[in-house]
Amino acid sequence: MQAHPPEPKRSLAAACVLLASLVAGCAAVVPAPERLRESGAVIEVGRFSQKVARAPLPGDWKPYIILPSKPLTQYTLVDTGEGVALEANAEASASGLYRSIRINPETHPTLSWRWKVAGLIPGADKRHAHTEDSPARLLVSFHGDPSKIDFVERSKMRMARALSGQEVPYATLMYVVANDLPVGTLLANPHTDRIQMIVVASGEGQVGQWMDFRRNVLEDYRRAFGEDPWDIVSVGVMTDADNTGKSARCHYGDISFLRQRGSQAAAR
Repeated sequence: MQAHPPEPKRSLAAACVLLASLVAGCAAVVPAPERLRESGAVIEVGRFSQKVARAPLPGDWKPYIILPSKPLTQYTLVDTGEGVALEANAEASASGLYRSIRINPETHPTLSWRWKVAGLIPGADKRHAHTEDSPARLLVSFHGDPSKIDFVERSKMRMARALSGQEVPYATLMYVVANDLPVGTLLANPHTDRIQMIVVASGEGQVGQWMDFRRNVLEDYRRAFGEDPWDIVSVGVMTDADNTGKSARCHYGDISFLRQRGSQAAAR
């Protein structure tokens, strides 16, 4: 008869799975009050098209690691033949890149970006933890009042912070590619409702072509979390195929926020 592992090992394994799910949507960020808000008509979060192919990644974009035991997705600046872009290559791997930033979503609600996925991931399904992979993700994390989060979710966030030594954002919107879920689908991450996913592209029709997106993060946040957002504190990208053990590739183009004319908002 096969012996069962001791309870502490099972608990540690469960904690690691939880950490992976949280960090997948929640890059470590500098708390919003420690940064000045960005300003201007256009806030350039990632201007990859103005970089040089094969040059080092921009210094303000940092890697985040899901778990030390997981293989890392490789990110490089490449010439796509249609300009320079950030290329992500995942081989049964999961990691991302993020930039700490402070943006007021009331004054700059419009998020603009583009990407091109090389293919869908067979068997990937956002509704289940064991298949929750995506060839393309754009993540927007927000500051907020942690006292509004229920006890269970606060406990998960404390565990993730203790294991990783990193701060976990109050809430994260994650724009994703799906195999067959309808565009516009809103669903919680399988492990935590502090990460809400929105399907922005679905099916084979998106494969191999540049797709341009504009989303109103203010409206998306209200729909996802049922309240007004505080400041944006980080923006990230992630291509992952660790759960299915498959491969994925994506080119990420420029990412920016656009100012809403005549908008005013009090500081938080």
